[in-house]
Amino acid sequence: MKSFLKITFTALFMFGLALTASAQSVKYKCMLQMTNYKGLEAYVVVSLIDPKGNYEKTLYMMGPDKQWYNGFKQWDKFNKKKKEKLNGITGASVAAGDRSITTFAIDATKMNKGYKLRFESAVEDGKYHVNDIEIPLTTAGITQKVEGTGYIRYVKLNKAQ
Repeated sequence: MKSFLKITFTALFMFGLALTASAQSVKYKCMLQMTNYKGLEAYVVVSLIDPKGNYEKTLYMMGPDKQWYNGFKQWDKFNKKKKEKLNGITGASVAAGDRSITTFAIDATKMNKGYKLRFESAVEDGKYHVNDIEIPLTTAGITQKVEGTGYIRYVKLNKAQ
């Protein structure tokens, strides 16, 4: 009987932790518009950046071939140390002038605490844009349309329903 109670309480505790963790995550739909640059399809990585400017987590990678990830020099250093599993958060690369719509989750506890979303872009035989776009993770800033400085024309985020 004691074993049964221990297992039951442990299961309930784990279930409660899972509910708490999922309740803190908010899904956002991301619309990304590329510029009309010359060259091959761009790879874009979306990362959560902490208040000190360090990578904390990869939210999405637009580009399926791992062999090109080392083109993101700063992100690649982080990724090699953290060894994140990118399965489930990767999608197609984006061609010049094209638009991409993706969805990713952001931990709601990071809002209004100095965190940012960083969009990096790279094209084979082209320039690497470390800070193509940075969006402050604030209640007001998260849904603003933000212009890019490299291959990305702009990004617009909305809460997913």
